[in-house]
Amino acid sequence: MKQTRDYPMKQTRNETAVITSTARVTAARLAIRAARPRRRTSILLWAAQILLAALFVNFALAKLTGGLVQEFADIGAGQWLRYFVGAAELAGGIGLLTPWLAGLAAAGLAAVMAGASIINATVLHNTTFGGLVWVTLPLCAVCALVAYARRRQIKALWAAIRR
Repeated sequence: MKQTRDYPMKQTRNETAVITSTARVTAARLAIRAARPRRRTSILLWAAQILLAALFVNFALAKLTGGLVQEFADIGAGQWLRYFVGAAELAGGIGLLTPWLAGLAAAGLAAVMAGASIINATVLHNTTFGGLVWVTLPLCAVCALVAYARRRQIKALWAAIRR
């Protein structure tokens, strides 16, 4: 039986390949695993992800349990935004601790922090919360760096979803 080197699951004249959903999931997991960074880089990324996860879970719980009501009242969009941002931060914090979702969670948290930085710099600049732009900007940068470092995992996850 003859197999091609480029794509082992490709059908040839002498054999028929059957691709099951289990085989697709296994191939997706192998692709994500192959996209992992080097050992030292991986250790540094996990340390950063654990610290970021602790921060974002703490921020999310503060928003979801009734804290920061005045900040979101000053924004003027309503308290639904507080719950939405709190849920997004909680999901991102949990996602940072999930190996195959870490890159995607970091990208999502970078987007949330970019939005928070813009709101803090433009809408809340004359309030007591305006100085938080110097907290949200570095958090946005760190989340973006983690997402960039995990970019191959994001691509592998996207490829697995598209199959």
